[in-house]
Amino acid sequence: MGGKTFIRNIFLLLLVLTIGEVFTIDVCSNTILPGSKGDQGEVGDKGDEGRLGKSGPPGYRGLPGESGEKGEHGRIGKMGPAGERGEKGEQGMHGPSGLKGKAGTTCDCGRYRKVVGQMEININRLKNSVKFVKNVLLGIKETEERFYLLVKEARRYRDALMNCKLRGGTLAMPKNTNTKTLLSGYISEASLTHVFIGLRSAEAGGGYVFADGGALINSTAWGLEVPSVVSNSSCVQMGSSGAWSQTECDTAKYFICEFSRK
Repeated sequence: MGGKTFIRNIFLLLLVLTIGEVFTIDVCSNTILPGSKGDQGEVGDKGDEGRLGKSGPPGYRGLPGESGEKGEHGRIGKMGPAGERGEKGEQGMHGPSGLKGKAGTTCDCGRYRKVVGQMEININRLKNSVKFVKNVLLGIKETEERFYLLVKEARRYRDALMNCKLRGGTLAMPKNTNTKTLLSGYISEASLTHVFIGLRSAEAGGGYVFADGGALINSTAWGLEVPSVVSNSSCVQMGSSGAWSQTECDTAKYFICEFSRK
């Protein structure tokens, strides 16, 4: 009897130990699962103001605002530039006649005649001095309408034409016999053989044209052959005998400038 009780107690002890071990393993190994979603809670109190965030991108341009009120009158600006001259106005009405002046003194004509006479003498002396400077010192020849200057600087035709232009004139254009004789004597006095004059072949249509664009009439009467084509030998020179002849435009020669007296 006693032996059966002992065995039964041992069996119960082992059973208890086994059950305890099983429960211990289940408790430690099982995962706790979340419960179902609860009801929405009440709104909480307003929190503290957060930190200032980064600047956002610029917004779109807004609509134009309403016009503001008219401002105060500004200061007077600087005076602008003078305007263009206006048209001449209509003639005004005649003003009233002035007061009668005092009687004049008797003119001492003899005294003034003497002064005027002396002035005329001085003017004539001055004219003679100017003529001496032009004709002797500068070597200028002149007619009633023009002055002529022989330039002793060898230039090509185009450069000679420009040189005379810069001096206020043009290459000499002897368009009549008197001028031709004057210039040929001018060349001879300077001990030269030929100089450029303001004449060359026309670009089209044949014939010759002066430096001012005028055409030479009857070139054969002046001793020139009618040019067949325009070439480098299309310029004209004058000799000390007064004869004209064709010459190359690129040849450097002395030349005569012509100036108007007006």
